Amino acid sequence: MSVMPRAVARLLLPVTMMVAAAILIKGYADVGDGFSAGIVASLGVLLQYVAYGPALPGKLAVVRHATMISLAGLFLALSVAFVPVFFGDPVLTQYPRPGKHVIHIGSIELLTAVAFDIGVFLLVFGFAVGVIDLIARTIERGQR
Repeated sequence: MSVMPRAVARLLLPVTMMVAAAILIKGYADVGDGFSAGIVASLGVLLQYVAYGPALPGKLAVVRHATMISLAGLFLALSVAFVPVFFGDPVLTQYPRPGKHVIHIGSIELLTAVAFDIGVFLLVFGFAVGVIDLIARTIERGQR
């Protein structure tokens, strides 16, 4: 590959991560969610594989720890979903309850839905990056 696609891929990685974060945050004020954000972020990593092959992206921390990222996301999402059951509430009950005081960080309200969406983001991103890495390494082994 020439230098230009590699330079563009390297420049677009932080941009895709920023867009994924915007999609994740926008989901609490409007339409958007952790699943879409996870897909967008993993497409940024996929672009690195297309431009560089599996050698360079395989050195990225998110690729090396993709399994742990997805497991952390699964644990977070399941925790948010099932912890209310221990308090006698239905699955996926939102805390704080309607009408109660909500903590804000800027315009973001810290609800359990936020934690659930972050868990879904981590699960989707970690799984997609892990699969992309597995496919890239399998193709590389087949070409030898």
